[in-house]
Formats: sequence, C-alpha cells, structure tokens
Amino acid sequence: MRAFEATRRYFHTAAEHLDLSPQAREAMLMASREIRVQVSIERDDGSLATFVGFRVQHDNSRGPMKGGLRYHPEVNLDETRSLASLMTWKTAVVNLPYGGAKGGIGVDPRSLSTRELERLTRVFVDQIHDIVGPDTDIPAPDMGTDHRVMAWFRNQWEKYHGFNPAVITGKPVEEYGAKGREEATGRGVGTLTVKLTKRLGMKPEATSIAIQGFGNVGSHAAKFLSEAQFPVIAISDITGTYYRKEGLNIAAALHHKLQHPYGLLEGFKECDVLPTDALLTLPNVDILIPAALGGVITEKNAKKISARAIIEAANGPVDPDADKILHDHGVTILPDILANAGGVTVSYFEWVQNRQHYRWTLDRVRQELDRTLSEAFEHVWQNAHERDISLRTAAYMIGITRVRRATELAGLT
Repeated sequence: MRAFEATRRYFHTAAEHLDLSPQAREAMLMASREIRVQVSIERDDGSLATFVGFRVQHDNSRGPMKGGLRYHPEVNLDETRSLASLMTWKTAVVNLPYGGAKGGIGVDPRSLSTRELERLTRVFVDQIHDIVGPDTDIPAPDMGTDHRVMAWFRNQWEKYHGFNPAVITGKPVEEYGAKGREEATGRGVGTLTVKLTKRLGMKPEATSIAIQGFGNVGSHAAKFLSEAQFPVIAISDITGTYYRKEGLNIAAALHHKLQHPYGLLEGFKECDVLPTDALLTLPNVDILIPAALGGVITEKNAKKISARAIIEAANGPVDPDADKILHDHGVTILPDILANAGGVTVSYFEWVQNRQHYRWTLDRVRQELDRTLSEAFEHVWQNAHERDISLRTAAYMIGITRVRRATELAGLT
C-alpha cells in the first residue's frame, strides 16, 4: 500500500467519528504546496550527479509548518506527501503551535563523501530557501540526515536571509542547537512505552522488548528502556537481528555501534544473529518497537506477531490492513503521531530558545518533554477508552479537531 493511501485511510476512519463532510476531508488532506526540484552536484571525481528533491507543505492553520529532511533512496513525492500530513496531525496531538511539512532527497547518503553531502545540502537549499524560514516552514533532521546537515542548511540559508538560527532545528549545540535534541525521539518513545505498559499492567522487569532499527531513534529508545529495567531481547539493523532471550547488553551494543563504520551492528557478539526480518515475528516478545522504515507490518506478517503492544517509533510502520488484524487480535498500538512526537517537541523547544536568544538546561528540556508527552498520552488514552476506539483513531480525532478549529477561527471555512 502506498504511504499516502495508508494515511488517508487512517484519516477517514477518524473523520467518520467526527462526521466531517467529504469537502472538509478533502480540503484537510490536500497539501498547501508541493515542490519538486533538481539537485545536481559535482562529485569528488569531477563527474556530475543529479538527484530529485522534494518539499511538501501540508497545513499552516496552527502555525509555521514543521517537518524533517530525509536523505534516502526511497524518498519520493507520495511518501513525502504522507509524512507532511502526518506532521500536521502529530503537532496537533501534542498541541504544538505548528503545521506539517516534510522534505527529502532521493539519495543514499552512504554513497557520498562528506564534501559531496555538503554540496548536495547547499544546492538543495539554493532551490528551496525562499519557501522555508522561521515563520513559514522549519526543517529538522530525519532519516539519513543529522546535526551536520542542519548546520550546512542553516549556513546556506543565512547567506540569502541573514542571521536567524531558528530557520532549522536539530542543529549542533555549538550552533544554537538544543541540548537533548538528538536523544529526543528515542527518549520520547521510551517515556511513552513506560506509560503504556503501566496502563496495561505490565511490569518492566517482566516485559520483553524487541526494537527494529538501531539508528538514532532505536538506539536511544533501547538505552532508555534498558536503564528502566526492561529486558531488550532483540535489536536489528540492515546487517541482521541480534537476539538474546535473557536480554541484550545494550551498553555494549551502543559501544559497538560507535566503534564501527556507519554505526552498524555487524560483528556484535554474545547473542544469536538472525535474518533482519526475523525481529518482527520473534516469539516471547511483549512490546514490539518498529523504529526504521514505514510499511514493514502488513497483512502478510501481522498474524505472526506475538507482541501484546506495538509502539510506532517509525512513521507509518503498520499499514491499515495489518492494523485491523492486530486490533482484532487485541494488540494495543501506540500510533506514530504520538509515539515518535518527542523529536518535534524538542525541535519546538529549540525554535523557542532561538527566538528568545536564550538557552535551556538539559534537565529543563527533559522535564518539558516529559510533561508535553504525558499530557498528550493521557488525553489520547482517555478519549480512546471513553469512545471505545483505538488509540490511533483517538489520536487522529484529537489532531483533526484542533486543526479544524484553528481553520474555523481563522475564517477559512
């Protein structure tokens, strides 16, 4: 199933409960602007390489648009459109004064040198600098990008518009970034996993966890949860699934990741090594956390999943057909628009600090993150149980209601 079609189906399920008219639904789903640009750079060997970049700006009824910048071979307009829409509902669910956007370039960043990656970023900024800014659309890191890319983006944008670090978030701390931004999404996943397991009556030491993807999000989630006494029995990346029934040594896995090229787990010992796709259907897993690509749980593998709950750390990891199967089997799913909202939440904190020219402590960032996610979780949980609907539908209903109300108050409908 294509990414945007999945998002549409989740949206329409919530819209049915809200009795939205077909016209209102179409207006809320349609992106405000979609940009496709050619990004050509000179390679280190003197050859020319051309890539396609995108920026989709979905909705600004609640404030400037906000969304990540993704470098991945599978980036395309449909996926970017879907992710921009998800950002609109995500920022509304956690009640941040933002709308949704998303961007990216169809490229494998590992195939480029550092200098080529910098050239790619700067050329992309040259193409889109006039449609992004601290009051219009604020990019952030996503898959395949990091604090270095954000620093290059900011530097290139400021060549056109002058000093304003609030143009982008996820920057290095030395470049007006926020303390705790790098850990934010994974830490938020961990925080919400703890809250969900408490609601489900599950004790940490008796609740096994499997995390698909050991990049920035998955690794920080694993660290948080292992320190909270949850046995993390499986982790995976493109090199395989690393499994130990009694629980993995996450500190050792993190050390291994730092010592190896591209942060891969290949060669990690003291555990069984299984195929990469084995993680999703492992037995004896209580909590499954997909923290890599979207669309990994489908109707083909949904019935094989043994987990009692799924935390969507990635964007769109469960397609609608699989979602129905899992719901019918009593699996609780914490949806992506809440589960991985820690990143955009701390990005908001960074933007606020940049606008105020003032820096928060790490403790304050973490406290505000916990408060924001906790309030959002309780609101979603309460609505789901009062209406006897899934957490996903409850979250979408909250997000859609806030966006619709903002649109009405602005006199646009």
